[in-house]
Amino acid sequence: MTSDELRAWRAAERERLISARERLDPATLEHLRQRIDAHLERAFPRLAAAKIAFCWPMRGEYDTRPLAHALRERGAVTALPVVVATGQPLVFREWHPGVALSSGPLGIPYPASSDPVVPTVVLVPLNGWDEAGHRLGYGGGFFDRTLAGPSKRPIAIGVGYEIGRMPTIRPQAWDMPMDWVVTERGVYRRDPGGLVFLRDATPGPPGAPTSPVCYADEIGPGFFGDPKA
Repeated sequence: MTSDELRAWRAAERERLISARERLDPATLEHLRQRIDAHLERAFPRLAAAKIAFCWPMRGEYDTRPLAHALRERGAVTALPVVVATGQPLVFREWHPGVALSSGPLGIPYPASSDPVVPTVVLVPLNGWDEAGHRLGYGGGFFDRTLAGPSKRPIAIGVGYEIGRMPTIRPQAWDMPMDWVVTERGVYRRDPGGLVFLRDATPGPPGAPTSPVCYADEIGPGFFGDPKA
């Protein structure tokens, strides 16, 4: 596949998956959000001590804002990405209600003048995701450049829906895989052989797990803001 053919194929797949997501009704999106929130809170309790970058939702994406609000109340710092320029990594600025927002590319809000944040965790939205943990985004490459840059990169947790799952995005050398993928089904960890599913969806309402689960310790100390690191 040539580079032009790859771009065309990814563009078609992107629009197919976004269209499928946008056809979900508001009640279904809210149900999926609650399930993803529950999996994230059960699996990664140290998020409450982290510096978390998340994205303002668009086009039916998983809405991280309620989870970010809950984590802030328990001590987390939350930040939104800022596009500096085409071809450059993202930077992150602190955001919470009361911080003024400006309109960025694609009309996505961003904090223009709040304090910069170096996140320890990034919750990355997924249009599509494959069995190796690679992400199909919007084609700008901003998250790939951002995750490839730091010597100690933040933990990348891709968040999206099962309908976005694909066998492969046909990854290239610049495509940075997620460390984890979380959907309404549960939690996937990226191992050398690809994604490994760690937990079935819990029957019943979110917040009532049949047994406790925590994968944060598998990441290693310090990544979620542990002061003992």
